[in-house]
Amino acid sequence: MTLLTGGVLTACVHSVVYTNRVEAKYPPTGQMVDVDGPDVHVMTAGQAGPVVMMIHGASANAYEYSYTLAPRLSDEHRILMADRPGHGYSDRPEDGESLGVQAGLIAGALEALAPGEKAVIVGHSFGGAVALRIALDHPEKVKALVLLAPVSHDWGGGGEAWYNRYAGSPLLGPVFSQLVPVMGPAQVKSGVDSVFSPKPAPDGYYESSAIGLLFRPPVFRANAEDVNALRSEMAAQQERYPQIKVPVVVFSGALDTVISPPLHVGKLKHQIDGLQMVRLPNGGHMPHHAYGAEVADAIARLAAGEPVSAADLEAAAQARDTG
Repeated sequence: MTLLTGGVLTACVHSVVYTNRVEAKYPPTGQMVDVDGPDVHVMTAGQAGPVVMMIHGASANAYEYSYTLAPRLSDEHRILMADRPGHGYSDRPEDGESLGVQAGLIAGALEALAPGEKAVIVGHSFGGAVALRIALDHPEKVKALVLLAPVSHDWGGGGEAWYNRYAGSPLLGPVFSQLVPVMGPAQVKSGVDSVFSPKPAPDGYYESSAIGLLFRPPVFRANAEDVNALRSEMAAQQERYPQIKVPVVVFSGALDTVISPPLHVGKLKHQIDGLQMVRLPNGGHMPHHAYGAEVADAIARLAAGEPVSAADLEAAAQARDTG
């Protein structure tokens, strides 16, 4: 017992040192927006133009967009990149795993920073589920949706990582998560390679996307709680999609190794009138990296109120793959 206690204390000390070091390396560079109590951290780019709100996926934070899509759009758009509740530097409220709570906080931050304006909402993976929820619960804030490899439906189970079961447990999570700064960073490369497959992960991805922020114990627990609750959250949300009446463009990689597109966008396309699906035969789970120009083009057209042609975007993506 003494040895176990000593090990836990050592892990706690290490986690404090790790947290201090990683937060110094990747500080909060955006605005802290009070939304009825909890603060939402929002990074920004661009000074004027149509508003675009970008929402990251699981195991990520707002840095994900700061060097990928934002530079492609910031000359003519006002880009907002939110840390989801409990991620990056955003507060984690009670019931923070609820898609409704996450959507409400991000919509509140959007209203605070762009009062009375509608935005193109961009969501990647888990962020796609949140983007869809914003369109359902806060349609007055949404001009259009651009979804990147989105989670949209209850997939029936499978694919859940074992460590999220432990980290998300109310009993074991606080202790287990103290071990994450010791083990997590060394294991991240294989996970990153899998997420990007079949494309290679970009050089410097870990540093540019500030993935190290994930391994702070409270953030790792929040991520686990989100993932553990996602199936039931999707089951409660998925029947409402016919209510969405704004333009929706989805980028979907046929070789996605993280989600199964037929179980998500394959169903979503039958529920939302006019949904444009951009099929990427050689794409995986990170289309905003491999096909950033095409994604940015879709966002810009929707922000300008112009039509989007999935066929044209597919042709441009194919040319990129074969060029």
